[in-house]
Amino acid sequence: MGVLYVLGARQRKLLLKNEDEPHLYESALVARVDTETGRLEMCLEYQSPPEARANQNSSNIFKCGTLIGDKLYACTSTEVLIFKVPSFERIGYVSLPCFNDLHHVTPTGDGNLLVANTGLDMVVKFNLQGNILEEWSVLDEIPWTRFSPKVDYRKVDSTKPHKSHPNFVFELGNDVWVTRFIQRDAVCLITPGKRIEIGVQRPHDGLLFKDRLYFTTVDGKIVIANCQTLQLERIIELSAIEDEKRSLLGWCRGLLPLDERRIWVGFTRVRKTKFKENILWVKQVFRDGMLEAPTHIALYDIVDRRCLQEIELERHDFNVVFSIFEAVPQTSKDRNGVTANMGAVI
Repeated sequence: MGVLYVLGARQRKLLLKNEDEPHLYESALVARVDTETGRLEMCLEYQSPPEARANQNSSNIFKCGTLIGDKLYACTSTEVLIFKVPSFERIGYVSLPCFNDLHHVTPTGDGNLLVANTGLDMVVKFNLQGNILEEWSVLDEIPWTRFSPKVDYRKVDSTKPHKSHPNFVFELGNDVWVTRFIQRDAVCLITPGKRIEIGVQRPHDGLLFKDRLYFTTVDGKIVIANCQTLQLERIIELSAIEDEKRSLLGWCRGLLPLDERRIWVGFTRVRKTKFKENILWVKQVFRDGMLEAPTHIALYDIVDRRCLQEIELERHDFNVVFSIFEAVPQTSKDRNGVTANMGAVI
């Protein structure tokens, strides 16, 4: 079934069990996972430089990215990085004072970049030189209404609680769209009033695959919408497929459709957070006797409603997963370790 890239982070070894997310992760990671053997190879470990984080204990984490051809667009909470794959040579970098708690980066059709600037409840469009081209509030307000353009938000640990928590940006034609965690929808930022009601739970990814939009919700649902009518067509409840295992699947984010029936999905072990409203969904699905599943990726057949394969990541100290991509094939030069940034096979 091929080889995948998985983006996420390694968790710190904690003395206190209730450490919050701004300080929880020690290294941002990209792993290469062989789905035939289950072997995991660490392609990249990264830590943000001091000037791009609030303090020395700030988390280092790759959130949602985009892979197009041999270019991987990745983001930490305060940076956008572009890598050439499979060598993982860094070929681009942007970090702006307005960046806080970035959740997704994607290139645009006109050659620029979009980020879900989650900490400021905004979406920002900028070029590769770091010049801001457009800014949108994801709420019905003028950008910078609640924040100050004079503040370097890379130096601010957290702006929570957020009013919207935008987490995934995408384009439909010339329109820019974003998923909104709290409002349980996706909205168009170019044409006000265009909206996809997701409703069933708080969404994360909003991935365009062929002529359909695939959303994940945090409680383990895949929601499929028609990108022409903007109406939901199907809801797949992964916990029902997995019901016989009686396990809490985890916080569901990234997905990778292989075709109309097979989809890889990423799950992160649920942890305690002081923003308990963000995990109220756990109470809705948790039942007596349930165990917490470790951080893992799983391949589902959504037609026959079966789980085809699971690969645990947590035993490799890969503790949170965001994006999943089909890997770019390695050359013999890469496999022999001549290219930089390739780690040991685990």
